[in-house]
Amino acid sequence: MNCPLCQSKTRVINSRTAGEEKAIKRRRECVQCKQRFTTYERLELLGLEILKRDGSREPYLRHKIELGLRKALEKRPYTEQQFQKVVSAVEGDIFNLEKELVPSEQVGQVVLSHLKSFDKVAYLRFASVYRKFGSTKAFEREIQKLEKSK
Repeated sequence: MNCPLCQSKTRVINSRTAGEEKAIKRRRECVQCKQRFTTYERLELLGLEILKRDGSREPYLRHKIELGLRKALEKRPYTEQQFQKVVSAVEGDIFNLEKELVPSEQVGQVVLSHLKSFDKVAYLRFASVYRKFGSTKAFEREIQKLEKSK
């Protein structure tokens, strides 16, 4: 791996598992400029495709789940470690489906199931976009469902 600052070679100082052992966290140091930084190695879900609502297909991209979750969790109290744990749990559930083609609706359901126990406000935000709430009544119904499931 090359240094992100000076592009020289780097060396690994420390390695350990991270994210419920689904990633490897490596502490690195540049041989040239001595800058230290951290990298993460994660399992890449090769060949996994998402079937969109319009019938099109696209490759699975972890960062799309991260973006959706960050938007739902905007201005909510959480740590980066908690966030990465949720993303890894979602990704693990998707991977455990053992399918090469996963409908986007199923991905949304997996995300919602994890948000429901993690942050109810973020759950409502995500659900409102995912389920395309068109009125305040839809929010009210979803809030009532949340209240009943306590």
